Formats: sequence, C-alpha cells, structure tokens
Amino acid sequence: MVKALDGVDLSVEEGEFVAIVGKSGSRKSTLLHMLGGLDTLTEGEIIIDSKNISKMSRDEMTIFRLRKIGFVFRNYNLLPFINVYENITLPIRLDGLKPDKSFLEDILKMLGMEKKEYAMPNQLSGGQQQRVALARALAAKPAIILADEPTGNLDSCTSMDVLGLIRSSSERLGQTIVMITHDEEIAQMAGRILRLEDGKIVKEAKSENQK
Repeated sequence: MVKALDGVDLSVEEGEFVAIVGKSGSRKSTLLHMLGGLDTLTEGEIIIDSKNISKMSRDEMTIFRLRKIGFVFRNYNLLPFINVYENITLPIRLDGLKPDKSFLEDILKMLGMEKKEYAMPNQLSGGQQQRVALARALAAKPAIILADEPTGNLDSCTSMDVLGLIRSSSERLGQTIVMITHDEEIAQMAGRILRLEDGKIVKEAKSENQK
C-alpha cells in the first residue's frame, strides 16, 4: 500500500511564512489539501487554532474554511459565470459579510487588475486568472493562507511582486502562510523551507533571507 503522506509531523507558528518544496509527485499538494481540510485523513490529526479539524463534520469544516483559510489553487478554481469582482468577494459574501472595498482596491491595484474587475474569467489570461485567485484568498483577510504554486503562471517580475504582496499581507494582518512551490528562488521569500520527498519531510531549514 502506498502512503500519500508518511509520518509527517509539522508545526507552523501563528504568523509564520513556510514554503514546502519538492519535485512533482512528492505529494506537496496532498499535504496542503490535508492542512486545509479538503482531503480526509486516514490516521493522525490536524490541529488549527486549538481545534481538531480532522474531527469536524463537512458543514463545520466548510464554515471553518470560510472564516479562517484562504486558498490559492494551482488551477484557479474561478467560477466562469460571474465576473472578477464577484469571484474575489464570493467567500466573503457566502459568510454573510461585506468586503472591505478599500483593501480590495489596494489588492487589485497591486496585482494590476484594477481595470479587470468586471471582466469574466474566460476573458483573462492564465496569469490574470492566477492573480484573481490570489486576490480572492487575500480579500477576506483570513488567518491562514494556503497557496499551491501561486506564481506558477506568472513571469519572474510579477512573481516577485505577488510574493511581496503575500508577505506584506502576512506582516500587516499577522497571517500564517503555507506555500508549496518547485521554485527554489520563490521559496527563499519564506521564513522557513521544508523539503518533501515521497510524502515525507526530509529536510527543514531557515531560508537564506532569515540566516
């Protein structure tokens, strides 16, 4: 039997920025999905904010994610029948809240998307859709951001701008960030780097920026 994750013991402090690196097939995305309650554990537990999310019902987990976790998915997961602004604010509205318009304007401007807020997803390039996915994750000011290759469809200059936005948001709002990437340079933007191989954490170190 193949184990998706094998004996992973991981602790992330509040406000920490952690990068998880590894080759394709190392199960980075599986780990991220487990942390966000998108996949179900067969053994072990995941504790977030003193709550064992692996014991939550589906409805409890849905509410917890809406209020605590912002996801940046590799394949964007934008709804094709609503515009950019509606996609970005959807998690906020599902929770019965109103978006912080000033904060949202700042995010859109930083991402160069301020003139695209009424565009439909099919009118955007892959890189633009990735920026919308990032804006959606940040807009609700979640305590935790889980990012799956957030710069995968961006050029190097824009990638650094996006990572700078993620880091500044973390510092400003005290957010915890767990990001997976195959790019070693991108990983150095984090405070701590974990290396995953075959579902196991094989190495852990501070990034060059923290030494």
